[in-house]
Amino acid sequence: MNAERTRFALFLSVCSVVSSGCSPSAGRGTFTPNNPSPPDLDYPVGSFSLTERDGRTVTEKDLAGKVWVASFVFTRCPGNCPAVTATVRRLQSELTDGPVMFVTFTVDPKRDNPDELRKYADRYQADPKRWLFLTGDRATIRKLLQERFKQSAGDDPTADTKAGEEFATHSTRLVVVDKNGVIRGMYDGMPKPDFPDADARFEDGLKRLKEKVKQLAAEN
Repeated sequence: MNAERTRFALFLSVCSVVSSGCSPSAGRGTFTPNNPSPPDLDYPVGSFSLTERDGRTVTEKDLAGKVWVASFVFTRCPGNCPAVTATVRRLQSELTDGPVMFVTFTVDPKRDNPDELRKYADRYQADPKRWLFLTGDRATIRKLLQERFKQSAGDDPTADTKAGEEFATHSTRLVVVDKNGVIRGMYDGMPKPDFPDADARFEDGLKRLKEKVKQLAAEN
């Protein structure tokens, strides 16, 4: 556990000067595309059992031997989620070599049943053979996101929360997982508007993500 905390602390320290795969407050200095990449992470996702948009059960065993990119959305989200999902759609078209999958987890399993996820996936031309959309019970989803992926699942909505703004603080990162089910990197899923060079930072991060995926896909 201490080694894991040390690795994560090192990752966060590098994030303070690197644009990609970091929090919105990271890297406010001058951006250059030659900044070093953050060190590889090493966190196993572990076991899970969730429901795909076609109704079948998906577990970690279905992803064994494949590199996959995880994202986190909810179908009623009007802003960040469409941007992140559009990024994954772009990656689906650009990462066509090797055993690469995409897995989108809903942060709103109460509303996002398989049928809602199917309609959402269809809007983004998600290939059902390569891009999964998963839902499940609330406790399982939140534990998976917060404890395994180390991402925010968003704040619980209140009576005053407007429709579409539920879970607005959930993570917009993309998480790269290797063939053994181990998290190896985190990257921004959309440009961060608080940076004047947000698009350049985002494109550099996406380039690093694709390089990481290709590297992991080539490993035995």
